[in-house]
Amino acid sequence: MGKEVFTKKAPAAIGPYSQAVELGNLLFVSGQIGINPETGEVVTGIEAQTKQVMENLKAILHEAGANFSKVGKFTIYLSSMEDFATVNEIYGSYLEKPYPARATVEVSRLPKDVLVEIDAIVVFE
Repeated sequence: MGKEVFTKKAPAAIGPYSQAVELGNLLFVSGQIGINPETGEVVTGIEAQTKQVMENLKAILHEAGANFSKVGKFTIYLSSMEDFATVNEIYGSYLEKPYPARATVEVSRLPKDVLVEIDAIVVFE
């Protein structure tokens, strides 16, 4: 198995998984939801949840020695596609060109009934 990545600046796993795992030149970042790592509580609303998700991802990437420019692919899970434009705008504000690949899907339910979850795959050169 690979090397586990953990930071207190992102929420601890709420199940039997790691925040991220480094395998060779790849980093697999588990789906992050809008939990504030300082309080352990889910923040309210799609804007706040999306920002918190991106901050959680940023903290994990930083701990692994990476940043958003190293992400090869994101997957965004939404509880409602009605939130797509809002999430897209906030998500995009964290990125620069060339943008990574991405998939966005609507799902019936997410952990803790959050509105958005995002995972990432990073490639180290």
